[in-house]
Amino acid sequence: MKDTDTLPGDMARLLFEIKKIIVGQDHLLERILVALLARGHLLVEGVPGLAKTLSVKTVAQAISGDFKRIQFTPDLVPADLVGTRIYNQRTGDFQTSLGPVFTNLLLADEINRAPAKVQSALLEVMQEHQVTIAHTTYPVPDPFLVMATQNPIESEGTYPLPEAQVDRFMLKILIDYPEHDEELTIVQRQLVAAPELREALSLDELRELQRAVVGVYVDPSLVSYAVKVATATRSPEDVGLPELKEYVDFGASPRGPISITQASRALALLRGRDYVTAEDVHALTKDALRHRLVLSYQALAEGITPDTILDKVLAAVPVPEVTLARPSIW
Repeated sequence: MKDTDTLPGDMARLLFEIKKIIVGQDHLLERILVALLARGHLLVEGVPGLAKTLSVKTVAQAISGDFKRIQFTPDLVPADLVGTRIYNQRTGDFQTSLGPVFTNLLLADEINRAPAKVQSALLEVMQEHQVTIAHTTYPVPDPFLVMATQNPIESEGTYPLPEAQVDRFMLKILIDYPEHDEELTIVQRQLVAAPELREALSLDELRELQRAVVGVYVDPSLVSYAVKVATATRSPEDVGLPELKEYVDFGASPRGPISITQASRALALLRGRDYVTAEDVHALTKDALRHRLVLSYQALAEGITPDTILDKVLAAVPVPEVTLARPSIW
């Protein structure tokens, strides 16, 4: 995460407010902002207690957006998410009760604890940005971001997301424990009253930034690079990595390079530029592809992770040299 004095004005104010509450987790915060600007969704994997819920809630407060959290459990049904029709005995007709997905920022906590029907209902809303109840379609608010979490340390009572469904997430973020000084600050902050957050970015300003992302320039060579990396995960032997073939059953789908380029535009805007650099693309590649690789049993048996595969692929695919002389928009 860049220092606040080098960020665009709107983003600097937003990050300043968020940092009043959140200590560390710079990578997660930056990716939340990237997802907001790129209109994507996040899948976050990390052990409990790493401020996943607090981060999303704080961002929602700082942009005056609505925030709701759903704790996924095996007994949930789709109506618990999207809503349902309720019969009113007094009036003799049915009324629609909308579910918690009708919000700006939704935290789907431990999404892999819900059965397939519930997961499908949520992922349909993420894709279509609307819900149909009794033949009536209701659009979700704009902006709309889902951040789903998975707990990597438990497997009992879980329903792993199918590959075709996890592909709906733009990015998958892995977060780890904070550093010593960060954790010390976290503990010290619990000894005093929490600071009051102010609105740093209105929803209208956020929508303007989202529209500005569309105007960020991406050089064709960088788009080609994103496609080459995704292709290399499907056919690693083409880039001189035949030893990876036995570890990957299915490589990244076309949504992979799409997510890379869209997220790169948002990251460039966040860093104060109206053009994407190779650094932007390279920084987001693993976040955009790690959940799109289907590894073989051989890989699981040997402890090979998607990041292991992607590190080798990124080292094998040359990064294009792009010379841009476009003026900055800031």
